[in-house]
Amino acid sequence: MQRTLIAVLGTLAFMAIVAATATIAAPPAPQVIKLTVKKFEYSPRVVTVKKGVPVVIEITSLDRLHGFKLPAFNVRADVVPGEVARVSFTPEEAGEFDFLCDIFCGDGHEDVTGTLVVQD
Repeated sequence: MQRTLIAVLGTLAFMAIVAATATIAAPPAPQVIKLTVKKFEYSPRVVTVKKGVPVVIEITSLDRLHGFKLPAFNVRADVVPGEVARVSFTPEEAGEFDFLCDIFCGDGHEDVTGTLVVQD
């Protein structure tokens, strides 16, 4: 009788653990955005993502050293020619946010900008 009770309780505990872990949703897969940067532009200039979904931005320089800065999300990277710079974050606020090159790249540097659009 005692062995049966232990076996039943063990089975119930196992079933409770399985049920609890089955209801936990996996985090959403990150949205991967590919950007290129060159004198004097990012492409694309407008990037749209969803609020609450992790984002990975992969940035490639087509000509020289540039920077990538997205101040609203405290994101920054050096973009070295021949390498892919990756920044990761999860936008928790909807709106439009500017990103820019923060390494001077010559006359026209101020035009190396873009907009991140975060939708609900």
